[in-house]
Amino acid sequence: MTSLCMYFQVHQPFRLRRFWPDDRSGFFRYFDERSNREIFERVAQKCYIPANRTLLESLEEHKGEFMFSLSITGTLLEQCELWGKDVLESFRQLAETGAVEILEETFYHSLSSLFEDKTEFVEEVKEHRKMVSDLLGVKPQVFRNTELLYNNTIAKIVSNLGYKAILTEGADHMLEGRSPNVLYKAKNSGLPILFRNYKLSDDIGYRFSARWWEGYPLTAEKWASWAAGVKEDCINIFMDYETFGEHQWRETGIFDFMEKLPAEVLKQDLEFSTPVELTRKYSPVAEIDVGDFSTISWADMERDTSAWLGNDMQRRCFEEIKLLEPFVKKTEDPEILRIWKHLLTSDHYYYMCTKWLGDGDVHSYFSVHSTPFEAAVNFMAVLMDFKAQVFKKLNRMA
Repeated sequence: MTSLCMYFQVHQPFRLRRFWPDDRSGFFRYFDERSNREIFERVAQKCYIPANRTLLESLEEHKGEFMFSLSITGTLLEQCELWGKDVLESFRQLAETGAVEILEETFYHSLSSLFEDKTEFVEEVKEHRKMVSDLLGVKPQVFRNTELLYNNTIAKIVSNLGYKAILTEGADHMLEGRSPNVLYKAKNSGLPILFRNYKLSDDIGYRFSARWWEGYPLTAEKWASWAAGVKEDCINIFMDYETFGEHQWRETGIFDFMEKLPAEVLKQDLEFSTPVELTRKYSPVAEIDVGDFSTISWADMERDTSAWLGNDMQRRCFEEIKLLEPFVKKTEDPEILRIWKHLLTSDHYYYMCTKWLGDGDVHSYFSVHSTPFEAAVNFMAVLMDFKAQVFKKLNRMA
């Protein structure tokens, strides 16, 4: 019987404010408290609360048969603690069912795995592990990197940290005609890899309400019949949680679709599984070799790092942030360190992307900036001011 593995990414960043030096200090000198709270509360009401309620009801209705996984970033959990205790409680209720596997990732949804020195990456993973344990009472066993960024080195570090598998994108140029619907293993570590079936995932995540699409309107029965056509080990359906109610508004019927999906899937020759269960049920069929210069992700048509490092603005900002690391850590100042880590969040670089058409629309969706150029200029203004604060602190310590 084919296993259907559904995974949802839950994330909101701390966005930068339109920066101009003033008398503010600390974290909110750089990050926009009002805008971040407004966006969080909007998404909570449109997505998190109703989606959690819908899925909790489905778990109860199909007890022992329906299950899925969530990866919740540390930045989103921080926002829950600040502005949404009820949201945090609803995630805790999902975790307590035992049918929802919580995955590991970097605390800050950051690009730290792309550093040459992976020390920061490991620190952020451990920080996320502690927060998930403290707030949700679970210890993740499977790893999902920021934006599904993956290469052999990342897999080896994740394996050394004790995780049982890693998730990534079923990119055509990497699979080279092979199926994403079986497990593979990473070169040099043997870590099991779960590849996203991007077609069936995007049928829900991107095309659900597209009237131009030949599959419109998409019903739970229709989608389940498509999934049943996959006669292999597993179908990995990975998507943003904000698909429900935010990217696809309630009026599109997305909640009704998700409410009916478990029953329709179970009518087919399919069963639900979580990522860790897949590693118990199936063995890898082949080794996958992804070098550091061929890093893959689930972003855009290219499925590489170009969504965050594809132009000179993005690369310059990222290099400047990396260069600050030893100086920031030398201050041993918790607030300075917190600010620097939040500046590593991938969203800041994503908003600077100059791609257009469909991908460009996705890049601008949650941005508070009118253009990628404005995003880059604002980030650099923040960075220059922050750098001055770092060296001022170091001079006082000398």
